[in-house]
Amino acid sequence: MLTTENLSYWYTVEEDYLFKDVNLQFTAGHSYAIVGQSGSGKTTMVSLLAGLDTPKAGKILIEGVDIRKIGLTQYRQSKVSIVFQAYNLFTYMSALENLMTAMAITKAEHRGDREFAKGMLRKLGLTDQQMTQNVQRLSGGQQQRVAIARTMVCDAPLVVADEPTGNLDEGNTDEVIALFNQIAHEQQKCVIIVTHEPTVAAQCDGVLRLAKREFTWEKQPALATQPA
Repeated sequence: MLTTENLSYWYTVEEDYLFKDVNLQFTAGHSYAIVGQSGSGKTTMVSLLAGLDTPKAGKILIEGVDIRKIGLTQYRQSKVSIVFQAYNLFTYMSALENLMTAMAITKAEHRGDREFAKGMLRKLGLTDQQMTQNVQRLSGGQQQRVAIARTMVCDAPLVVADEPTGNLDEGNTDEVIALFNQIAHEQQKCVIIVTHEPTVAAQCDGVLRLAKREFTWEKQPALATQPA
């Protein structure tokens, strides 16, 4: 579903590349963790996959199409949902309003459907009262659930998350990762998570490590679980 072809990135000098000639394939219906030491380039990789930055060389293809041909703005609106550690919610809105706005901006199939958005928030554990109050009054775990619900009500086939559990305690972390796996397995989306937490990576279907400027698979999704 998502493929990189000879993907390379460096800041100013090619010889000081973060990674070079990377060829990877991510499939729908699975969750993936990208792990590595701080500063290794894993956040840069997920920024490239999300269309937030452009590679120095190589290509990123989604469903066989170069994302640059789609246009990065259009790609971000229609093909990818991003979940940040800092949640990146509209802080002057309620949880419900955040979902309604996201569906409108991305022209999602269910845009304008308040009951659909409410149902998703209920599914993620928010009460009717919580979903209609300002998001700043919610706990960190609840705000992250709202951010995840936002990806679930939009139609993008790819979900990328950069340290989405960094601000959460262990209990909330496990619940959030379970939600990401639910998105992958039940909605048949491709979920890619950057994390420094081994316990988070262990819960994903695939684990990709960036070390010494190279990506290697520590775990790949079992073939038996891949969709036909």
